[in-house]
Amino acid sequence: MAAHSITFLLFDGLKHLDVAGPAEVFAEANRHGAQYELHYVSPDGEPVLTSIGASFPADASPALDARRDTVVIPGGDAVPTSAVPAALTSSLLSLTENASRIATVCTGAFLLASTGLLEGRRVATHWAHAALLQRLHPGITVIPDAIFVTDGRFHTSAGVSSGIDLALALVEADHGPDLARQVAQQLVVYLQRPGGQSQFSTLLGISRGARDGVRLVIDAVVAHPSASHAIADLAAIAGVSPRHLSRLFLGDLGMTPTRFVENVRLDTAKSLLLGGESVTLTAQRAGFQSIETMRRLFVANLGMPPSVYQQRFRSTGADRT
Repeated sequence: MAAHSITFLLFDGLKHLDVAGPAEVFAEANRHGAQYELHYVSPDGEPVLTSIGASFPADASPALDARRDTVVIPGGDAVPTSAVPAALTSSLLSLTENASRIATVCTGAFLLASTGLLEGRRVATHWAHAALLQRLHPGITVIPDAIFVTDGRFHTSAGVSSGIDLALALVEADHGPDLARQVAQQLVVYLQRPGGQSQFSTLLGISRGARDGVRLVIDAVVAHPSASHAIADLAAIAGVSPRHLSRLFLGDLGMTPTRFVENVRLDTAKSLLLGGESVTLTAQRAGFQSIETMRRLFVANLGMPPSVYQQRFRSTGADRT
């Protein structure tokens, strides 16, 4: 079997994990029988300075006659709002011209979109920049909640660590789910993480901007999702009346305390199921009164019962949006 060439395009200011994460996936896949050759190129062949202040060496500058099976384009903090240097655009076009597969990580989608290659395509990028990407490039269709999107030979992924998700999907496409699963287990990551980006843009950062009493309640629920969390108990934590707590939650989070508790329990249950926990124990540990209560919430929010959710996410879902 011929080796599969993976070429990373480097530039000053790139997100270090956008390169290191996918590269580790491909390197680990080699330890399980894959044959990936990893190459790193920069526009001038010189080392670049990454987001963590580390120097990343380049093998060379792009060569027109080099074989490119897969090209990976990372992102960077300044990419969405900065003009793309001419040398970087030239490198992008050189690398992607004959590549069989082109992948972007996080805001790398902005770089690829600037070449016009994504026109008419469906793409993903970091949730915080999805609206800007759509506004700057109305000819593409941004899928704001997707972890990664495949459209023809183009594979675009969301924020930073989603490059690992995408790399696992590419390994699965090349070598099947068993090898991809071995890589995920060795790296201690999900083969396919639960949910879309909305879980990161809402629940994980939900206390930002919330008032002190609301933050206290959020912390208590997240720390112990299986507790009863009656509205009176939550109000006592915040030091306000139940009615006032409901007003605070609606004002700060756009949802009632009860709905927030349900969301936390749902996310907890998803994580437990993907960790191999049984449906029965998941319902107990996530704080649901019964398996049926959990099942109704799963169906209402995800369109499937817990058992189907657990089975479905055993693969990367390489063909999904």
